[in-house]
Amino acid sequence: MSSRRDVVVIAGGGTGGHVFPGVAVADALSRVSDLRIVFVGAARGLEAKAIPARGYELELLNVEPIQGGGARRAARGAAIASAATLQALSLVRKIRPRAVLSVGGYAAGPMSLAAAISRVPVALLEANATMGLANRILAPFARRVYLATEEGKSRTTRADAVRTFGMPLRPGFDPSPYRASSSRRLLILGGSQGAQALNERLPLAVARSKISNLEVLHQAGRDRDAKVRDAYASAGFEHVTVTPFLDDVAGEVAKADLIVARAGASSTAEITSIGRASILVPFPFAADDHQAKNAEALARRGGCIAIRQEAADDVRLAMELERLFGNDEKRVKMADCARACGRPRAAHDVAEDFAALAGIVTRPPGKSNGTSSHSAEAR
Repeated sequence: MSSRRDVVVIAGGGTGGHVFPGVAVADALSRVSDLRIVFVGAARGLEAKAIPARGYELELLNVEPIQGGGARRAARGAAIASAATLQALSLVRKIRPRAVLSVGGYAAGPMSLAAAISRVPVALLEANATMGLANRILAPFARRVYLATEEGKSRTTRADAVRTFGMPLRPGFDPSPYRASSSRRLLILGGSQGAQALNERLPLAVARSKISNLEVLHQAGRDRDAKVRDAYASAGFEHVTVTPFLDDVAGEVAKADLIVARAGASSTAEITSIGRASILVPFPFAADDHQAKNAEALARRGGCIAIRQEAADDVRLAMELERLFGNDEKRVKMADCARACGRPRAAHDVAEDFAALAGIVTRPPGKSNGTSSHSAEAR
């Protein structure tokens, strides 16, 4: 690519909850401006494969996790992050970005800190109701903080820097009014990594529920589908399709009458952008318990049923399935509430504002490029 083109950096990654919102913003930027987009991530993160596969440049920093391993891991991670910041400073001098967008994750901190030191504008993208560690550290230096929800606001963030645009999603997640019919379609989203608790408990719950005409589509995760398929067979339930991945998540969400999923930022944004009733079972070991806070925020608005994993046994899940499938009016109301919380234009809005922050002139957006990816944050 020509060095004369304006350059912006999208920094961070690790999981799909960080990587894919960054990709959605990059795709939106590509539709409104002819610029060079460089991702900065870590070799151990999902970005190492996902970003080159989508045709974007990727620079790698040597970083490791800081949270979740005690004092020794935190000290080691901090030392490595310091060295990575020096590496990032060299990278800033080399590519001379007009602005840096942190999407959270291991590499976000060193690259964004290097940009701030170099007086390059820094923006943060926070997908969860609780701000992650990297973004909390960077918030005082950020000129923009893009939030998915109002709950993501931090005391360390200047009010004039905040833009609550929603969670950036790839094209296709458009609002779709829900109308109850004779169908009984249950979609179980485990993400491409799979959700072990959902895989173990839903076959029993579905069989126990005895809902007439129920059809189930269960996304089990990589290399987990055979075991889940066997679990449904053992439970005596036949009307199920089990798959490791869903190529068309948006289409399946739109066809569903009810969804059971984790409560990662991407999953909740996908469900609310289209607008469907859901039962959310947060991953209990998510950093800062952010999935539980995502689910609780949506539940307070009437858009889902939130159940902690320890309470979500097959008996409780079966009861909730029966209750929701037995009440068409309830499902419609939940779907409407969920859709009211959705922000389907988030990727475009973030891209436009970020380009303005970088001083880059944009053009009217063209047609969607149809980029596709998998929800990968559920475990």
